[in-house]
Amino acid sequence: MKHLHFDIDRDGFYGAYWTGTAQSDCAVIAMLGDDPEDYMARSAVKWLLKQGVNVMTMSPGKKDYGHHNYPLERIETAIAWLKAHGNRKLGIAGASTTGTLALTAASYFPELALTIAMTPSDFVWQGFMQGKKDGCKEWPIPGESLFSYHGEPLPYMPFCYPHPQYWQVIAQETKQAGAMLASRKLFDDSEAAHPITEAETIRVENIQGHLLLIGAADDVLWDTEKYIRRMERRLAERPHACTVEAAVYDHGTHFVFPEGMLKTMLPVGSGLFVKFAFQAAKKYPKECRQTRIDIEKRMCRTLAEWKGEK
Repeated sequence: MKHLHFDIDRDGFYGAYWTGTAQSDCAVIAMLGDDPEDYMARSAVKWLLKQGVNVMTMSPGKKDYGHHNYPLERIETAIAWLKAHGNRKLGIAGASTTGTLALTAASYFPELALTIAMTPSDFVWQGFMQGKKDGCKEWPIPGESLFSYHGEPLPYMPFCYPHPQYWQVIAQETKQAGAMLASRKLFDDSEAAHPITEAETIRVENIQGHLLLIGAADDVLWDTEKYIRRMERRLAERPHACTVEAAVYDHGTHFVFPEGMLKTMLPVGSGLFVKFAFQAAKKYPKECRQTRIDIEKRMCRTLAEWKGEK
């Protein structure tokens, strides 16, 4: 795989551009992985290149493992570069927090005509950092949003638990759930304390082209099913230009990656890893695998339809 590297200071964003052996004029911005060249990002690239598209992997910044005031201008700059270098059609894909980022970016930039959001929320929340601080692995950042634009944080839902209680709530739920990570209580309690406002809600009706929403009811990080259903209702109530496909599975956990992508990430023991990470996958292994197989079909079909349109 050939690739170019981009730095924030020199290029205006942190990322890597990947091309395969087959020439393509379609590119997907893939917000997958902590770093644009880490193992997870490379695995996503391999899967996407097989679908016949070029790939721009992006992440917040080198050794920056949080999500706080990420400038949407970086995606805007990447879009301009991709268009200037032979890419006629552009899309974006993300999972979890970057699934929310994909939706937000697509609602701002109409050049993105394909949006794939796996386990996203329908609103922007408070920014956070990951690492080590006072015995905590993650903490909220006062006054900061997940994303910013033109130097201003986007309106966001604040967390109701400050540091260090924020991580203590996550750690307790994670232990009770027997999962790698569980934070549903954090999000449910925060939304109960601060109902989502219109300003904090992602304007999905502004998204162009194809919109594919994917989630699972047994997601223990947050209530993905509720968020996707709210987006469906919002789109039903408002004029919109995109074609929408929403898939919410009973079993799938927070790892709703296509089966082929997960196997690329973990050639051996992919099913065992998901079982280890989430109790639901241990209890319903066949159902979770079938979910990933179905997601593979949906994503491949959506990408093929998008590429084939003039």
